Amino acid sequence: MSSDAVLNELLDAIKMPFFPHDGKTAFVGINANQVLASTLVPGLHIEPEELEDGIRAQIRVDAGTTLEKPVHLCFGMVGESGVQRINLSIDIGEDATAQFMAHCVFPKAVDIQHIMDADINVGARATYVYFERHIHGRDGGVTVKPTARVHVAEDARFSTEFELIRGRVGVIDIDYETKVEARGVMEMTARISGRGDDRITIRETGDLLGEEARGVLTSHIALRDDAYGEVYNDLRARAPHARGHVDCTEIVQDRAVARAVPIVQVDHPQAHVTHEAAIGSVDSKQLQTLMSRGLSEEDATEMIIDGLLS
Repeated sequence: MSSDAVLNELLDAIKMPFFPHDGKTAFVGINANQVLASTLVPGLHIEPEELEDGIRAQIRVDAGTTLEKPVHLCFGMVGESGVQRINLSIDIGEDATAQFMAHCVFPKAVDIQHIMDADINVGARATYVYFERHIHGRDGGVTVKPTARVHVAEDARFSTEFELIRGRVGVIDIDYETKVEARGVMEMTARISGRGDDRITIRETGDLLGEEARGVLTSHIALRDDAYGEVYNDLRARAPHARGHVDCTEIVQDRAVARAVPIVQVDHPQAHVTHEAAIGSVDSKQLQTLMSRGLSEEDATEMIIDGLLS
């Protein structure tokens, strides 16, 4: 199959008309360890290196640069089996602003490993927004292991969202560690649907090191059938006026099992961290309200779960 055919198959699985033809939108498309397409814009540098089982890439946004449009990344494998390792070094220069949208696509997976390891530095007063959407087939067969170490400098903002609500995964093991300097802001959100015998683990650590640093960890998980989910949220405030919040919601149905392990720690008398967690079935009042409007119990349940994951 040609490179263009493989790329078109990945883009067709995404079902989103974002493929950039205008020459002004940055895009990188990767299947397994092959770079299929690459378009850059001024101020953005992406230097990929093809490895035996994946890609190593340095991504840099020049200081003072504002990328007007999101950078689109497409990572995927059109085959049934294999390993894809993505090793990233990301540097967002001082006073820069950049948004990345990553689409991870495994439509035919039987036995695929998608392993990402990233070092991310967000320079002073910079903003880095990263949205990662996974699109899988019905039968799972994918092990997804994203690991990242993030440094957020003074007055900078880091925001990341991980979403898997279409198809089954198999195994998810997320491990993020973020350190935030003075007046920096960190926001990490995960929205995941688990079915069958999926196994979902989220470990997120936020270290609010500087004065007036802010951090929010949000995890919304819906588990059906025999799926299992564990969420470990660890948020620590170590400086004056540092503020943080942890929000974990897990809905379980059928024989699914959910577990949450929150850790909130305050190391300074002027810092403050809050925590909110809820594990169980869908809210009965919401369910009754929707059913009173003519929805079946199944449709009402699906609507509530869709709202949780939206």
